[in-house]
Parts: sequence; structure tokens; C-alpha cells
Amino acid sequence: MKEFLEEWVPADGILMALPHEETDWNYILPEALQQYKRLVETMVANGCHIVLLCRKVKEAEKLFDKKALKDITFLEAEYNDTWTRDYGPITILKHGDLRALDFGFNGWGLKFAADKDNLVNLQLNDKAVYTKGIYRNERDFILEGGSIDTDGKGTVLTTTRCLCSPNRNGGLTKNEADKQLRKRIGAQHVLFLDYGALMGDDTDSHIDTLARMAPENTILFTGCRNMDDPQFEELLKMRAQLTMFRNAEGEAFNLVELPLPDAIYDEEKHRLPATYANYLVTDSVIFMPTYNQPHNDELAMQTMKIAFPEHKVVGIECLTLIKQHGSLHCATMQLPKGVLGWLG
Repeated sequence: MKEFLEEWVPADGILMALPHEETDWNYILPEALQQYKRLVETMVANGCHIVLLCRKVKEAEKLFDKKALKDITFLEAEYNDTWTRDYGPITILKHGDLRALDFGFNGWGLKFAADKDNLVNLQLNDKAVYTKGIYRNERDFILEGGSIDTDGKGTVLTTTRCLCSPNRNGGLTKNEADKQLRKRIGAQHVLFLDYGALMGDDTDSHIDTLARMAPENTILFTGCRNMDDPQFEELLKMRAQLTMFRNAEGEAFNLVELPLPDAIYDEEKHRLPATYANYLVTDSVIFMPTYNQPHNDELAMQTMKIAFPEHKVVGIECLTLIKQHGSLHCATMQLPKGVLGWLG
């Protein structure tokens, strides 16, 4: 029996990677480093331990306030970019035993260089970062952490565009992708969203930009109320499909709509894929991306309390992250309790 763990289980830490001059952050590196400083220090101040990949530990340490350093573990590693959600370990239980699965990563369908990112989990296992015996090589199958979400009860939510894309695993059918998720991560009930694509999204519609599972049979989703927005029709179709979804027991989900941020554009006037669905959940805190849009930011954070009434909701401004077409969830990967070897 395998079980893909929900995001809000207790964790040993959060895996992140610091921008460096050989990442795509190079053109705004000082700004990007300040963005990551803001992310890390806010998470540390709210009870998280951060496992931070970097090129040189002594240089990385200088970025952070001294009071934060005790809750950051710096690890030297080689990596192409900072999106640990998609190349970090996907954690499951197998017959009650923890497993850290290392899936293949090919730069979101061969769009970007990923040769070093694809080796990060091997590097960490070689450094004895993971508890002895829990690492499992699944690198013959391409699977990104941002492309799947679970309620921890066997249901996995994903998107057809991503899981069935031709440049990941040769273009699987839904049925073939379903079988792989059942075999690899223990999915018992797989739901494929066929609609929902944000402009500027490089991931082929990762689920963590669109819809997220929450406790008590709930799904939070990105809505759009502006009929003039070019994304309106696609997100409306997604909402309609969500109303048709049923859980493993045949029950409809409680749907909670997150607002869509006002359009954000890059310097070339291309729209960026800003979304409030790209939040990180811990066992007690939700870290929400905000975009300097007071009304929308506050509405999104208040909406989260509907699905997670006992959680503290903390906003972190992510306007720099979105410049590289990602946000808060993309930049983080939770490491459930028992994953980190030196804590065991």
C-alpha cells in the first residue's frame, strides 16, 4: 500500500535553492536574492526550518539576519534554477515506511536546461541529507511536484495538459498516466483537469497554479470574475469541470474560489502567470504569495481561512518571483517529518 502524503503533514523542513549567477535570475540577481531573503526569513520567523541549496555556504550566510541562521541548513549543490517544487523529492508512505521519490525532471518538457536540477536528489542522497534507506530512484518517469496535489486520502488532482504532454513521457493517454500515478505514488483516485491555463505559464498548466486540495473534501481554485479577461472562458470551463468531480466515495467537493490577481506584465508587456493558488501549507501556517494588490491580497488570505480555519495565514510579497513565471509554492518543497537524516 502506497500513500502520497498531503502537504500539511508535519515537516522536518522546506527545501529551497538560492539564486546564483548561472541561474535565469542573473539579470536581476540582487533583487532575486532579496526576494529569497524575504521568503526564507518569513518562513523561519513562523516556525519553519529551511534546507537551502547554494553554491558557496559562506557567501550565502551573509545574506541573512543572524537570528535566522540557526533555522537554516545551507547545502552546497549544483543546480540550474531555483524551482525545488519540481525537482525536489516527492514523499510517500509505503506500507507505513517513508519513501523520498526521485522522479526525472526535464525542464518542463524540454523547455529549459535541467541537467543539474535533475541530479539534485542524487546529490542530496549522496550527502546523507535524506534518512538512510528512504531514497528511491524513479528517474525513468518524468513527474514534477507542482503537477500533482493530494488530499492525503488517495485522491490525486492533476491536469491533462501536463501529465499527458508529449515532451515529458512521450505523450501518455489519461488512462496510462492514471496507471503510472497509481503505481508510482499510490494514487487511488485520479482527477484530471482538462481546462485552466494561465497566460505566461511555462509548465503546461501545473495544478498548483489552478486548483489545490484541502481537508474536509475541499478544493480551492483560481476563479475569474472579469468577463473581459482573456483567461475568463478557460477558467470558467475549469470551474464547471470541478463541479462535476467526485471524491473516491462519490461525493461532490466543497469548492472555494480564490480571486485572480490583477494582470501583471513583464517589461515586454507579456502577461505573467500570477495566481494565489501557488501557496505553501505547513501543519500550522499557510504562506500566501501576494502581489502588492491590497484588495486582492487580503481577499485571498481571508478566503484561505475558509478551507484552513485553524491555520495562520502569512502573506509574502512575490513580485520578483513572478518575473520568472513562478511563485511561492514553485520555490519550495516540504520535507515531511522523517525525511532529513541528521534529525532521525
